[in-house]
Amino acid sequence: MSGSKDALLAHLASGTTTVCRTWSVHRTDGAVLGFTDHDCDLEFEGIRFAAGAGLTASVLEQVTGMAPDNAEALGILSSDAVNEQDILAGRYDGAVVRVWLVNWANPDERMIEFAGRTGDIVRAGNSFRVELRGLTDVLNQTTGRVFQAGCDASLGDARCGFDLERAGYQAEADILWIEEGFRFGFAPLEGFADRWFARGQMRLLNGEGIGQAALVRLDQSLPAGREIAVWTPFGVTPKPGDRVQLTAGCDKRAATCRDKFTNFLNFRGFPTIPGEDWLTSFPTSGSAHSGGKLR
Repeated sequence: MSGSKDALLAHLASGTTTVCRTWSVHRTDGAVLGFTDHDCDLEFEGIRFAAGAGLTASVLEQVTGMAPDNAEALGILSSDAVNEQDILAGRYDGAVVRVWLVNWANPDERMIEFAGRTGDIVRAGNSFRVELRGLTDVLNQTTGRVFQAGCDASLGDARCGFDLERAGYQAEADILWIEEGFRFGFAPLEGFADRWFARGQMRLLNGEGIGQAALVRLDQSLPAGREIAVWTPFGVTPKPGDRVQLTAGCDKRAATCRDKFTNFLNFRGFPTIPGEDWLTSFPTSGSAHSGGKLR
């Protein structure tokens, strides 16, 4: 790549240039899209960069040091490559973006100007604006463990170690009815107790919103079936008849880890850590003052 960059720099120094910009978008669902501001399609690194795809890049701000690079991309929802449903479904959230400066007469002469991920996406009428965040933006995020009574691992991740594919912890069902965009009705889910999926996940397996997921707020049995409510509506609202996958929920308590998942050896919390009530405790005449643990 350094050779192609040197060739491009030599081309830029020649005084007569044939350059354009291209950018690739690696979406969270695995799809890879390419765009260019040139008037003809280009292809390199196994990606076809489409011209006239309704997407343009704004001014790219690059800085020295550890401050993140930032940019924006502007688009019109008139292309088959970028459509409103994919944006609403979250398929562009956190997508990996790379921007090249390319000699369109010889695409081997190119260099990367920007690499990062998409940030906030704002829709306005028939267009959208995407914030692009540089690679160093992750350094602005707070990391580290939190010492608390509840577990700080995510159910099923490497630190938790629980296999969600085990029988009894996932179920598939067809939606029978929908109310207000976030309440869903199902046939009875035999073998799953009330609230089994509360704090879990509901993922769409088909339909226009396939792949979307939402956190479960409410799970309760009804006389004629089961009601599941999510915290926030899906970007693309499913329809009755769509199929979903429900995953058991965890409330991060030690007792739940032990009794519901039989996974207490991997519990990542501190259940005996003193709580706020300990900070406000004071001695009384009716309790022992032996120096033992507080109860």
